[in-house]
Amino acid sequence: MDNFDTVIMKKKKPSLENFNFEDFEQEAIKRLLDGDELTSKDGVLTPLVKKILEKALEAELDDHLKHKESSNRRNGRLKKMMKSGHGPFELETPRDREISFEPEIVKKRQTILGTSLENKIISLYALGMSYQDIRDHIEDMYGIEMSQGMLNQITDKIIPEIHEWQSRPLDEMYPFLWLDAIHFKVREAGKAQSKAVYTIIGLNIHGVKDLLGIYLSESEGAKFWLQVLTDLSNRGIKDVLIASIDNLKGFSEAIQTVFPNSEVQLCVVHQIRNSIKYLPWKDQKAFLKDLKQVYQANTKEIAEQKLKDLDTKWGKKYPVILDSWKNNWQELLNYFKYPKEIRRIIYTTNIIEGYHRQIRKVTKTKGAFASENALIKIIYLASIRFMEKWKTPVWNWNNTLQKLVIIFGDRIKLDLN
Repeated sequence: MDNFDTVIMKKKKPSLENFNFEDFEQEAIKRLLDGDELTSKDGVLTPLVKKILEKALEAELDDHLKHKESSNRRNGRLKKMMKSGHGPFELETPRDREISFEPEIVKKRQTILGTSLENKIISLYALGMSYQDIRDHIEDMYGIEMSQGMLNQITDKIIPEIHEWQSRPLDEMYPFLWLDAIHFKVREAGKAQSKAVYTIIGLNIHGVKDLLGIYLSESEGAKFWLQVLTDLSNRGIKDVLIASIDNLKGFSEAIQTVFPNSEVQLCVVHQIRNSIKYLPWKDQKAFLKDLKQVYQANTKEIAEQKLKDLDTKWGKKYPVILDSWKNNWQELLNYFKYPKEIRRIIYTTNIIEGYHRQIRKVTKTKGAFASENALIKIIYLASIRFMEKWKTPVWNWNNTLQKLVIIFGDRIKLDLN
């Protein structure tokens, strides 16, 4: 036995076989009654976790040596600090003379035990907590010190999951899509640069919402939207009945290039907001009262007459606003074709704006993200959490679906088996 082995063996603790559970149980109960934590730094369960792992590693090595036809044998133990949801502890891992033993329960370079602590860290990150806040929380809860680099490595483990989610197959047909972009700051070369995150929410044939994808680009534009829509098509979408969008130049053309049978509905709420930008305060109330008669009309014909009345009354004073309504009219009035059940779904992009508001709540403490990956990770994790609530159909969906079948006919294929 060499000198190193002698040092290790001298420090060897009592045999694992001599571990007395009854003694541990009595000590654990006493500590709990004294107010000690169950799982934390020096937690009550920590010694038991350590002993179980060390015994399991011994069994692994026994099995390894049993199947090796050589003179290989035990060669002392090495120590390493483990981080776990039960608190940190020093683990003694057995080794063999040939260094051929590769433990599975706790791998050679593994320092974090299991997935529970990692999942906890990822959950905290999904809530929008900074790495510093997560470090403080983990240290307070478990007595574990973690570097920012280690936290980043843990959250990076979801990147393959994001790629898989982003390329997953989609349904062949979606009755409705809502498409919009949200903007964030990301640090590049020491400067905060604006990035556009393109998001698409679809309502499937069962009336259930789904986030179909998130895409990152330098800015929002129809050219990149064309790439996004092409990707949706490549992932399986063949038809979209109605797509609700804002008034981005070239956006409608991009949609109809990829899905030529789709109708495009410009968001009426966006159009109203854009109108208000050019209205002085003294005229807003009166103008909006007249404008409401346009977009809340019962029929297309009444809406067109009310738009003419609006132009007659306000056109000379606010020509830019009225020209905008007239120029966008064909894609603003599409919802008048449909009964109220469908109108209320398509006349606005509020569904996707609501999703964006939820994302903003999670990211509001962030000034600029350290990287594009950091931005996409938190948006994905937050979105997965939000989508847990998207399991049921939208209100009155069966009635809405029947009307869609009457209007769009064979484009909607129902499985009645």
